[in-house]
Amino acid sequence: MSELPEQLELNEAESAEIKPRRKWWVYVVWAGVAALILFLGYGLLNANETRPEVGKQAPDFAMTFFDGYEWEDYQAANLSDLEGKIVVLNFWASWCGPCEDEAGVLENGWQAWRDDDVVLLGIAYSDIDSDALDFMERFGITYPNAPDLRLDASDKYRITGVPETFFIDKDGTIAYVQPGPLTTSQLNSILQEILNS
Repeated sequence: MSELPEQLELNEAESAEIKPRRKWWVYVVWAGVAALILFLGYGLLNANETRPEVGKQAPDFAMTFFDGYEWEDYQAANLSDLEGKIVVLNFWASWCGPCEDEAGVLENGWQAWRDDDVVLLGIAYSDIDSDALDFMERFGITYPNAPDLRLDASDKYRITGVPETFFIDKDGTIAYVQPGPLTTSQLNSILQEILNS
């Protein structure tokens, strides 16, 4: 009978060691459940958000331009401030190979069309400012550009990758969407069609 209290003490000691382990796993499980609920909740809240379509109003967003790449000396603007002009809204990144291929096309397009109430607007998607500025300098970019580090603009347009370009008419309606890099002939024909409509 003298062994029973000793065995009881041993079980209590083992139990004391096991309890913290159980608590640790309980926290991990609950953290996983909470993360899953948050993930599903975010998905449900954004389930009604769809990609902007041709013929629909272009989502508005605020931007602060890179130094040296302002629009008409405005350091900050909203997309809606450009209403009355055709906007070529191009999402790009310095780390994107196809963006390098279309950089010259866009700059040449800006020079050719800017006097026809066309604004080419670059949005640097999830890019480090210094890398984006180096890219623009390397390719001689002069049209207005703004960073999108917080992905405000990219999320509103639900871009599928970079480069991606939205053509917005003078009424603020999306007229055309081009996933992937633009060619000179595509850019010119789309802008001519929008101007003629």
